[in-house]
Amino acid sequence: MLKKSESIATDALIIGAGPCGLFAVFELGLLDIKCHVVDILDRAGGQCTELYPEKPIYDIPALPVVSGQELTDRLLEQIKPFAPQFHFNQMVSELTPLGEDGFEVKTDAGLVFHARVVVVAAGGGSFQPKKPPIPGIDAYEATSVHYSVRKVEAFRGRDVLIVGGGDSALDWALNLQPVARSLTLLHRRDEFRAAPDSVKRMRKLVEDGAMSLHIGQVTGLRGDDGRLSAVECKGAEGAFEIACDTLLPFFGLTMKLGPVADWGIELHENHIPVDTVKFESSVPGIFAIGDINTYPGKLKLILSGFHEAALMSHQAFHYCRPGERLRFQYTTTSTSLQKKLGVA
Repeated sequence: MLKKSESIATDALIIGAGPCGLFAVFELGLLDIKCHVVDILDRAGGQCTELYPEKPIYDIPALPVVSGQELTDRLLEQIKPFAPQFHFNQMVSELTPLGEDGFEVKTDAGLVFHARVVVVAAGGGSFQPKKPPIPGIDAYEATSVHYSVRKVEAFRGRDVLIVGGGDSALDWALNLQPVARSLTLLHRRDEFRAAPDSVKRMRKLVEDGAMSLHIGQVTGLRGDDGRLSAVECKGAEGAFEIACDTLLPFFGLTMKLGPVADWGIELHENHIPVDTVKFESSVPGIFAIGDINTYPGKLKLILSGFHEAALMSHQAFHYCRPGERLRFQYTTTSTSLQKKLGVA
């Protein structure tokens, strides 16, 4: 067993085990670049599994619909031939450049890595839900108040109140309505920031009596022993109550860049500027892919992160294999790549 004082040598250290970080393992693996992956969460998947594991995603090529968890599972299956090593429940706390020898990287759990390249695929950094300023809400958290939905079945037969007017609030109202005993959506105004189709579907459910919509704001919670029984609200016509046993407040996320801000990398509004050829940061050998990077025309899509991972890997090759020639190959025709994937 590795002692904490010993360093782990690797070609690439990937910070972040979300979809982009996982696909980076695949692209680097095709070039025989070995990877270790560090993530602050307790499992792979990033925001896909932490915030919406059962929420459908519709813009992954060749998959008309896929859940966040299924996408993660498919990516993990895809990278099995390259045997990446995962280190969960820890955060990279220190990074020291070693010149041509790469980087020494330490985690808050005491692990030390010696990596030729570092790939930051940490999404927007560490994230946490924005808590609404409701007196006494802490007492109901994890029993009656939830800031994310990990399993739809956990809400079957519950009286659910969703608060918010963005995509998360509307998406979960539509997805939980079929399983909840009752579902109510509360928003401070009768205008929504969600996709128009979602708003249209929600209003149709309200019109059919399948769910309720109220305009107002939460002012207090009622219940005993952490079990919610009703939510106190205030609207244009005065105070009212909504009976419920479950509250889902969707007020967005607070992103924290964390220690990345102290690594000497050029930043722009808490993002890492990169070029669109190598996706390299201002520090040679440190790359950034996915939501954490920025460049002209950037689109925060998983699809974009996959593209960035492919181009990043070709530049990383030159750091990990100096002096060697990179030979571009297609997986459809290269028997050597097919052997690596175990399909030859």
